[in-house]
Amino acid sequence: MSERRHSGQGGRGARNIQGTRGDRDEARAWDALVETARRSVADGLVVGTSGNVSVRVGDTVLVTPSGVPYDRLTPEDITGVDLAGRQVLGSLVPTSELPMHLAVHRAGDARAVVHTHAVHATAVSTLVPELPTIHYMAAALGGPVRVAPYAPYGTEQLAENVRLALVDRTGCLLQNHGTLTLGATLDQAYDRTAQLEWMCRLWLTASSVPGLTPHLLTAEQVAEAGERLRGYGQGA
Repeated sequence: MSERRHSGQGGRGARNIQGTRGDRDEARAWDALVETARRSVADGLVVGTSGNVSVRVGDTVLVTPSGVPYDRLTPEDITGVDLAGRQVLGSLVPTSELPMHLAVHRAGDARAVVHTHAVHATAVSTLVPELPTIHYMAAALGGPVRVAPYAPYGTEQLAENVRLALVDRTGCLLQNHGTLTLGATLDQAYDRTAQLEWMCRLWLTASSVPGLTPHLLTAEQVAEAGERLRGYGQGA
């Protein structure tokens, strides 16, 4: 059974988040974070309280708390840390995967991180060191998706493995564990998670046909797709 745990380290109280403009930005970001976490459950990317989400507002990183079902989270449960990991918002204990989230936020300009235990992606993470380039949408994640070597959850070693797997990438697999994607927004990070899970499912499906081997795209073909994707969508 999941239960709320309090750290006793809370800095700015959650009851004050409607005060300054910065506080209001944090309140809006928290609402979006909770919505994203709930969406990951509804879409079957996590089970229970597995997986976690973070979003950066200024120098504060809002994160899902440890062991609290997402449907129970309220505005008063806002949980935030600074980039050194010191809790500055709320009293609930931050996610056990805080080192991993902070490693990503400190390494680049990502504003949002989504970590899941998606079934197909986790299955692929146990089979290969890199997701085969089964589809050109690998380019949307920066190229072939690497698998970060296994390390116990919540450890600095796992955080470092993920950081290295994300060099020049916006997503990676965690061996025997799950996925992690980043983005400029929560929506972008989440969309990349969903795309990664879909590509993993596609590769597993194609690989399961007896006597046949899936055709894979070359590095040049993936790079060409990346160039085309930069101009995809509606113009300004």
